[in-house]
Amino acid sequence: MGKNEKGPAKTNAARLLDKAGIDYRLVPYEVDESNLAADHVAEELGEDINCVFKTLVLNGERSGHFVCVIPGNMEVDLKAAARVAGAKKADLIPMKELLPLTGYIRGGCSPIGMKKPFPTFFHSTINNFDRVYVSAGVRGLQFCIAPADLIAYTGGTVADIATLQS
Repeated sequence: MGKNEKGPAKTNAARLLDKAGIDYRLVPYEVDESNLAADHVAEELGEDINCVFKTLVLNGERSGHFVCVIPGNMEVDLKAAARVAGAKKADLIPMKELLPLTGYIRGGCSPIGMKKPFPTFFHSTINNFDRVYVSAGVRGLQFCIAPADLIAYTGGTVADIATLQS
């Protein structure tokens, strides 16, 4: 986006990508406070749910906190996620811990710009797309970004960490 083009307000995550020279597009969508699910976001964006990724924060026994970025129509496979994170077992963190730990709220959690960096794992299907969508750090705004740039910026690892929602 050029300097004079008006667009959505920049988030801290967007400023970090700008500083790193990473190409992305900010894509706003209408938020429904009663439905923060990824399928709603995909519908609002008019995009395939498979390329709209959600960011989840887990706590691994012995390994500490880590991040899983998975397609919107999948759920994290806790055993597989724990294994790739080097933990015996892992669980999603309680919702009340999300903001103090990451600086983000549910529905606006980005893998970029958390309060501190955590090991980040991306589901393997991320490589099936030229561009994917992830939260830009606030509800109602997504990044459209090349997976390779996102993975490289976060120092992420690609692994099979999710299964289709039942």
